[in-house]
Amino acid sequence: MSVGVSRVVGVEPVQGALDELGTPLRDVTFVVFDLETTGGSPAEHAITEIGAVKVRSGEVLGEFGTLVDPGSPIPPFISVLTGITDAMVVAAPPFSQVLPAFLEFVRGATLVAHNAPFDVGFIKAACAANGYPPPANPVVDTADLARRVLTRDETPNCRLATLARFFRSATEPCHRALADANATVDVLHGLIGRVGSLGVHTLEELKSFVRMPTPEQQRKRHLSEGVPAVPGVYVFEDVRGEPLYVGKSSNLRNRVRSYFTASETRPRVREMIGIAESVRTIVCATGLEAEIRELRLIASAKPRYNKRSRFPERAVWLKLTDEPFPRLSIVREVKDDGGTYLGPFGNGRSADDARTAMHEALPLRQCADRLSPRVQRSACTLAELGRCGAPCEGRESPEAYARHVERARHAIDSDAALVFSAVEARMSRLASEQRYEEAAVDRDRLAAYVRAAARMQRLRALTAIPQLIAASPAFDGGWDIHVVRHGRLAAAGVMPRGAHPVPYVDALVATAETVVPGPGPTPAATAEESECILRWLEGSGVRLVRVEGGTWSLPARGAGRLKGRIDRAYQALTDRSAREGRPLR
Repeated sequence: MSVGVSRVVGVEPVQGALDELGTPLRDVTFVVFDLETTGGSPAEHAITEIGAVKVRSGEVLGEFGTLVDPGSPIPPFISVLTGITDAMVVAAPPFSQVLPAFLEFVRGATLVAHNAPFDVGFIKAACAANGYPPPANPVVDTADLARRVLTRDETPNCRLATLARFFRSATEPCHRALADANATVDVLHGLIGRVGSLGVHTLEELKSFVRMPTPEQQRKRHLSEGVPAVPGVYVFEDVRGEPLYVGKSSNLRNRVRSYFTASETRPRVREMIGIAESVRTIVCATGLEAEIRELRLIASAKPRYNKRSRFPERAVWLKLTDEPFPRLSIVREVKDDGGTYLGPFGNGRSADDARTAMHEALPLRQCADRLSPRVQRSACTLAELGRCGAPCEGRESPEAYARHVERARHAIDSDAALVFSAVEARMSRLASEQRYEEAAVDRDRLAAYVRAAARMQRLRALTAIPQLIAASPAFDGGWDIHVVRHGRLAAAGVMPRGAHPVPYVDALVATAETVVPGPGPTPAATAEESECILRWLEGSGVRLVRVEGGTWSLPARGAGRLKGRIDRAYQALTDRSAREGRPLR
């Protein structure tokens, strides 16, 4: 390392000390701040309180704090958490008036917050909404810093309340902005003391320290030794061999090594690395095979550090039942029972929204009882409103009711126009009556139906094919070949450059997994697996080699043509809300 040398006439040259190359932490002005908000998203929620404390060399230079009018009612659970009520903020200024004073207060300072991305995200969103450039101040996140310097033996977690007790803060965090900011000041000073013992004495060293791999990452680097540079799946395992995290990569060596470098900043993943004792790799022939194996492993092992794809069995379906007077029912399992299924949905609310949209267009009964033409009972209010033909009372014959059922089956399988037109007409009527909130509810219900129908029709076009063989160009000039049966990846292989394809294809087909399809739109694999295969099939350069036992096609009047309209409408709403700084309604 080269250091500066100063020379003055008549004075011996003096080498500058290393400490002089940065700004000593004792000379840095920190503004420790905290926000209370109505929720977790800057795009959808608002600030209710801001508190900030300016400190330098351990001395408090000033405080800044005020309640803020969020412009909308504070959710009850937020009031319970923070103690801030609508009555308290009724006379408070909006944040557009508070923001200029806050930006002046933090000018030239280093910002500090606990879980800084949350608080800084709200400040940046407020600046964008009010025409101010985002603050360019350096930022220190005490939560991230604590994860780097404290061990699990010292603190079970890095929550502000836990750290405040550990560092014996004079202020107890209580979800009020100024109190939490004062507690964070004490936590900051405690952490600065800890990093000082590690040789961190300047702001520049502190910023570099935060970007460095954690001690656990450095200590566990040996786990990446011997990992091959090929496509595949990697599994981080604990001391008992239980999977902690499953991932995939086209180059296992590079990906696994990246977990032990400064580029890996995700707190949960760093926590996982501290627990991991081994990395198991599964070499795959192609990138698609690696992606599919990752999905299957996550679904079967359910590693606690994977967030997505762990519980495909929790998907729900909308089922048109098979009985004398069928109805739309929300179920968790697809059975071979003659029912017609729409889905899968991620949760019951989305399925119920789609069902409500279909009921707007189709006078299917909404009662849950099983009906028989021979046993009659009194009709409900829906019959009086003209929303049901009252088959329970004998007003509608099984033959007449069957026509509604056939239209419902048609709306699920091949033509979404009936439901789309009915809900769109209702939305237009509500909008003309200025009942915009109700129209927005119908919009969301229609979107749930159209998106589910489009997804299912797209999946079923693939899953109905007993066998499909396709190939895509490989990096070395060869071809990646895949055998897909009923939407499930049955085999994967690589054909070398210049080789004759027939022997390779025939060998791959002969060794492919035998797939026995079950009922429903996804008879042999999860919806995620079939969608993964569809994305690959629709990729650049993919060639169909052979399609056996069916045709790969979508219904001409299917929901896919309407999904584009839905997606464009939501994108327009999102763009407008972003421009106006308002939450999406």
